[in-house]
Amino acid sequence: MTSPLSVRTITPDQHLGFVRAQDSVSFLQVPAWGEVKSDWRRESVGWFRGEEVVGAGLVLYRQVPRLKRYLAYLPEGPVIDWEAEDLAVWLDPMVSHLKGQGAFGIRMGPPVVTRRWDAASIKAGVADESVRTLDQVPPLTREPAGARVVSALRTLGWREQKAEGGFAAGQPQYNFQVPLAGKDEDAVLAGMNQQWRRNIKKAAKEGVVAGRVPADQLAPRLEEFHDLYVHTAERDHFTPRPLSYFQTMFRALGAEDPDRIALFTAEHEGDLVAATILVQVGTHVWYSYGASSTDKREVRGSNAAQWAMIRHALATGATVYDLRGITDTLDEDDSHVGLIRFKVGTGGEAVEHAGEWDLPVNRALYKAFTLYLARRG
Repeated sequence: MTSPLSVRTITPDQHLGFVRAQDSVSFLQVPAWGEVKSDWRRESVGWFRGEEVVGAGLVLYRQVPRLKRYLAYLPEGPVIDWEAEDLAVWLDPMVSHLKGQGAFGIRMGPPVVTRRWDAASIKAGVADESVRTLDQVPPLTREPAGARVVSALRTLGWREQKAEGGFAAGQPQYNFQVPLAGKDEDAVLAGMNQQWRRNIKKAAKEGVVAGRVPADQLAPRLEEFHDLYVHTAERDHFTPRPLSYFQTMFRALGAEDPDRIALFTAEHEGDLVAATILVQVGTHVWYSYGASSTDKREVRGSNAAQWAMIRHALATGATVYDLRGITDTLDEDDSHVGLIRFKVGTGGEAVEHAGEWDLPVNRALYKAFTLYLARRG
């Protein structure tokens, strides 16, 4: 008979030890991410079978105004056996622990895949005027394990958090990934569309130099990245994060593992034309943030920076290069289609995850908090 599981607070070192024993986990579930999200209270929790740690999670607590009650949030986590026959065995002790910590509600993002689409299908969907969303394109595969998790969560009373455009309440439900397992540079290039291959060649021909910024040059180069990132935000109409956020991100993640986070730059004749941030946990590499200059766009610095990161991922033995979120829209008139086209050009696949799920622990407080968030916009 399987031993019952218990959940309790663990140290960041215990948490990191568990992470290092896995092939990979989301970078949002490493202990250092709690330091990055400094406006949330953080806790590392472990699932124990006897004295053995068999699961772990980073919990971020957001306080209700004027009350010592919290929304407990596990972004893209926890890291447990999601293929277990009875998920309640894993989730019930977590709920009990978080309730004891003052949680009125729990939000989590099970790191399980439900559907996948290949690049060719998405490209055809964009070209088809009758197709408006990814849902209208037949998936390449449906993952039975993901379907079981979604069904089990509904049965256990968890509520799926849907948001317009396919973005869940916190993290994107749809991501675009390039599988790297068993591939070399030539194979990855061959999987890209003609435009991407042409742009990578053009960048090299124009003399664009792209690569990882050495640790001893990081501080000033990060400031240059941020200047370019603010410029990108103004051009593309989004609100930029402050420089201090990225400084904290590099300090915290870099202290946990020197290869956890890296800055890549693409330069042309001394001018910074693109800069990107890479995060890696185990065999999974993420393109986390990017910036590009409006000037000299013809030298294709963004493609050069991406290709430098993909080559780095291959060199480290990564099995996935993750370009993070896309929306589910394939409508030609939607402004997000340009981003989808850029990512689809890498020849990878769109991946749908189970999304984010809430469990109200105190229904009255949970309802009041969701209304408060809605009023804040």
